[in-house]
Amino acid sequence: MNPNPALPGRRLVSLDAYRGITMFLLVAESALVYRALLGAVSEDSFGFAVFQQFTHHPWNGLRFWDLIQPFFMFIVGVAMPFSLKNRLEKGSNSADLTRHVLRRCLLLFLFGTGLHCVYADALVFELWNVLTQLSFTILLTYLFINYPAKWQFLVSIGLLLLTELLYRMYNPSAPFVKGDNFGSFFDEILMGKINGGGWVAINCLPTAAHTLWGAMCGKLLLSQRRDGEKIKPLLVAGVIGLAVGYGLDWTGITPIIKRISTSAFVMASGGWAVLVLAFCFWLIDVKKVKKWTFAFLIVGMNPIFIYLFAEVLGHDWLTGFVGIFTYGFLGLLGLSEHAMALFTAFVSLGCMWYLCCFLYSKKIFFKI
Repeated sequence: MNPNPALPGRRLVSLDAYRGITMFLLVAESALVYRALLGAVSEDSFGFAVFQQFTHHPWNGLRFWDLIQPFFMFIVGVAMPFSLKNRLEKGSNSADLTRHVLRRCLLLFLFGTGLHCVYADALVFELWNVLTQLSFTILLTYLFINYPAKWQFLVSIGLLLLTELLYRMYNPSAPFVKGDNFGSFFDEILMGKINGGGWVAINCLPTAAHTLWGAMCGKLLLSQRRDGEKIKPLLVAGVIGLAVGYGLDWTGITPIIKRISTSAFVMASGGWAVLVLAFCFWLIDVKKVKKWTFAFLIVGMNPIFIYLFAEVLGHDWLTGFVGIFTYGFLGLLGLSEHAMALFTAFVSLGCMWYLCCFLYSKKIFFKI
């Protein structure tokens, strides 16, 4: 716990806002906001089509919610050059940095596997959580953090090609079948089980590209180039990522599937991640439109803490606790079940946001 970190005025505010928005959306999911919104509209309505974007696509396709995890992993990569530079300026050496990264990756791995035990309400060994994936992608990115950008890019493309090869060698005729693909086969060996939703642990391999690309973008933003010279390559890279990702899907070469992180998905989602960074940097750090960001900054300043709090306590305990009072009072007014569920979800979200606000006001920031 760090009682006095560098505050947003001395940071890349666009990155903090980007992180904060992503975390706020994750917290809203834990507060059951999107489930309540879907339940409040009919399935044939426009609202249902909109709110459905806040759920994962069942297989081949891309919805907005499928971008949140890539954004999270990309943002971590963007922050790494800033974090490492800050530690070096405070007197850390390469050995100190390595120990810090190893410790952080170990904690993330333990948090991720621990969350699966919470989900299952039993002691299990499962590796599908984003934190366990992140523990691998951070370590791999750190190994290449000081290499030239072209080598980092080649490593990321190599990871995607390796993923393609593994899936296609396992089943050349149908490499991307849900529950019957290389990822599921590997999970059977690694954990003795497969995920019913189609998620696979080997996703850490292709999605490491997101963190590598984030580190490349972070180095660019940290450079002495003029702001305009920083934005242009971000826009070009983002558009290329979208073109390649969607192109692979539309031509039938490789489908966009988030649950097994196909190369098409990684490229498309990576393109969106880079474009959102470019937009945030232009709007917030270049044009100085910052006032609206505060509500999200306070969430982004404690990302791991609020994520763990939301996952462990948000879904069940907090929404249940809030529901005692919202359902109790609103039920007396004769409100519908959907209306009470929606109100409960937003009150739960407000409680978690206020917790972040309280910690921010006390300058309490949890770091690992």
